Amino acid sequence: MPLNIRNLTISSPDIAAHSTIASTYVQDGDNHIPTIDISGVPSDAVELAIILHDPDAPLPHGFTHWTLYNIPTSTTRIDSTNLASFTTGPNGIGSPAYSGPKPPPGHGQHHYYFWVYALDTPVTKALSREEFLSTYADHIVEQNRFVAHFETTG
Repeated sequence: MPLNIRNLTISSPDIAAHSTIASTYVQDGDNHIPTIDISGVPSDAVELAIILHDPDAPLPHGFTHWTLYNIPTSTTRIDSTNLASFTTGPNGIGSPAYSGPKPPPGHGQHHYYFWVYALDTPVTKALSREEFLSTYADHIVEQNRFVAHFETTG
């Protein structure tokens, strides 16, 4: 997968980059999906995908907390009002749902990568993160991410 970072951006008014994720968005809290803002979508993109991934999870490929596909390129915000319009793929336990951060207690601070991918072809079915990357890596026109962190104490 080539490095493709130009104008595409992903951010959240609910979670600042490099900040601690509030309990509203974690599993042991309210487990709400944060609002996601997208801008700078390249003109040659036909669809967007979002993946929330924790590479610090003590598993061979980390842990995927959320996959979201079939996002039109005109989408500038994802929140509870339009979430049902997109396809939620499987998270790390195979469930088609958002699963907020929940690192093992005492495992230290984990980093959560909110990725946006602009694609030159539609995603035809709900895929795991690994399936998506192996199938669509050559179709990524541009990508970007922001990172936040969380730690379970006690």
